[in-house]
Amino acid sequence: MKLAVAVMLAASAHAAAAQPVRDDLNPRDLGRVRAVTAPTRDFSQPEKFEVMQAGAATTNKLLNADIFSHPSANLDFEGRQQFQVGNGLFRKDWVSAPSSTQASDGLGPLFNARSCQGCHTKDGRGSVPGFDPLERADTVALLLRLAVPGGPDRGRAELAPGEIAALPEPVYGVQLQNFAVAGLPAEGRMEIEYEPVPVALNGGETATLMKPVYRIENLGYGPMRADTQLSPRLAPPMIGLGLLEAIHEADILANVGADKRDGIVGKPNWVVDARTGKRVLGRFNLKAGQPSVEQQSASAFSNDMGLSTPLFPRHSGECTAAQAACLDMPHGAQPHLGEHEVPARLMDFVSFYSSNLAVPARRDAGDPRVLAGKKLFYEANCVACHVPKYVTSRNARQPEHRFQLIWPYTDMLLHDMGDGLADGVSDGQATGRDWRTPPLWGIGLTRSVNPTATWLHDGRARTLLEAVLWHGGEAQAARDRVVAMTPEERADLIRFLESL
Repeated sequence: MKLAVAVMLAASAHAAAAQPVRDDLNPRDLGRVRAVTAPTRDFSQPEKFEVMQAGAATTNKLLNADIFSHPSANLDFEGRQQFQVGNGLFRKDWVSAPSSTQASDGLGPLFNARSCQGCHTKDGRGSVPGFDPLERADTVALLLRLAVPGGPDRGRAELAPGEIAALPEPVYGVQLQNFAVAGLPAEGRMEIEYEPVPVALNGGETATLMKPVYRIENLGYGPMRADTQLSPRLAPPMIGLGLLEAIHEADILANVGADKRDGIVGKPNWVVDARTGKRVLGRFNLKAGQPSVEQQSASAFSNDMGLSTPLFPRHSGECTAAQAACLDMPHGAQPHLGEHEVPARLMDFVSFYSSNLAVPARRDAGDPRVLAGKKLFYEANCVACHVPKYVTSRNARQPEHRFQLIWPYTDMLLHDMGDGLADGVSDGQATGRDWRTPPLWGIGLTRSVNPTATWLHDGRARTLLEAVLWHGGEAQAARDRVVAMTPEERADLIRFLESL
């Protein structure tokens, strides 16, 4: 069942020849970068520097539950100080206004979490409720985005050029907030039921996937539109974000249409930069709807905690015009601290922290079974979307992120993942079937950090194999090759993923 790797290499080489030019490199350096990032042909041993997944920023700290919480290894003393301050802000609980703790009030009035760390458990993946039908869905790490269809007179002009991500539900906005400050009702409570879906595998094995069905109970502000689409979003890991931002745009765009063998094309999501008002390449969140670590962080402060920032200065967060009492609640901005609940200086610390959480080094990269799994990963054409490596831009904003050979295993593009994973919610150019290819670095340490963590955008996959088996759309052919593998080959493939 194995495919010739040479076919994939030829397609990749053709794409590399046609890729947009990097403006940060001279011709000689460009040739060197293309050579070092070309797909490997040798699966008998690890590639040079492969163990250092994040280049000089890679951490070699002891593997324990804090492995995702270390600073980039190449930060200087001043950078480590900034990181520690940002860490404190990332972890701190915000409270409602007015409060005696004036530097920490302004939460809500509607919110999903009191802190950044509340969703990103130890800077890793969040948890979803267990798959026990009697267990309530009261986790803070999983939230529901809301959207309603557009029409001839509603939102068409804004949606067409990507000016807004999606049309909000008129009463409840773009996100369901399941908590509220004292004196206000929460917007509602998410409930999940799981339906088992058996999948027959080669070798006589059967995997059972768990298909989630979502509903909202205890609506606090009246009926919700019947055609509202629900998009569950689980908090992803935080490691390596600054390096992903440092990948040159030309290298990301070079992945568009780079491998048409399996109908894999990929597309960028062009979004509005809140700082400049210009349309730029989206890189972050599950549908590449945010262009930078700063804007992603500010959006989370606004939508998840109801806190104003310089990029999103609205004090009332996600309160809509239909929630008058919410709009009338006091805010936490203090005149002596600035006009925002999270002033620019604090925002800078949080952004710096989020940009410099270190990626751990690879484990067991030279193990024969891991190398066999890596070969299978290439042969199944998983690398068409999970592009292994890049050399970051010489012009990256932060010196520590410049010109680093990194191994994130993502193309940073949107892909149609099929009906099974579709949520029906658009986000700029992302349709209801599109998701950004998630980076795989650190995936093997997910449960070292959070023992109850699960995978995919809504946590439905209890194992890495289940995550693969949910792939459809552009990834259907790769998924089918995994199904056709022998049990021993599938075990080797998972060993490889667990080594990342």
